[in-house]
Amino acid sequence: MDSVLFLILAAVYMILFAYGFILMKLDSRPGLRYLLLFVTAGLVWDNAIIGAGIFIGEGPLLEQLNVTRYWIHAVATPLLAIVSYDLIRQAGSPWARKKAAAVGAWLFTAALIVVELITETLPLVVEPSLEYGALRYVPVEASGPPLMVIVILVPLLAAGITAWRRNKSPLLLIGTILMALGSAFPIPIESSAVTNVFELLLLVSLWLTIRKLTFSRTVSLP
Repeated sequence: MDSVLFLILAAVYMILFAYGFILMKLDSRPGLRYLLLFVTAGLVWDNAIIGAGIFIGEGPLLEQLNVTRYWIHAVATPLLAIVSYDLIRQAGSPWARKKAAAVGAWLFTAALIVVELITETLPLVVEPSLEYGALRYVPVEASGPPLMVIVILVPLLAAGITAWRRNKSPLLLIGTILMALGSAFPIPIESSAVTNVFELLLLVSLWLTIRKLTFSRTVSLP
């Protein structure tokens, strides 16, 4: 049943959050890349609410809990652009060290948040949906993957290519490609949790890339 799968995913994200927090505490120079903690925490909440939906039951409480999922998505997901910028900078790309690059990354992130809030979150109207044993509230009008998911893949792809070329670490590039494929093509599996699994693979690749770029000269790693 998908409810169990979503709860398992939430637990895995909690472990991933703890791992990221440990990396940040061990990092002598923690940077913007650790904004990934907010994205990871948002995915803990997202999967936990979907997984617990069948136990909470249809009604105002579950509806409001699901609405918070979309608000968190609108604010947290664009932070991946800043994370990507910091990883490119960490990988040693000269242009990423310029002030204009940092300003551009912040403006890009802010624009994504504003557009998502105005076009998707503020006018949001949801309805209950029971799919493969998981109860959640989904937008009444929804077609295909959200535009922000497609747009955010661009800086992630850039960071993945940079990390691969400069540090010989293909993990983020692989994770981004898998996420893109998972969003673009339907998977012939009777489960609504498949896309969330691709998100997990992307987050794992991000945290491992942070570990690689930050602690490449460290002997003992968590």
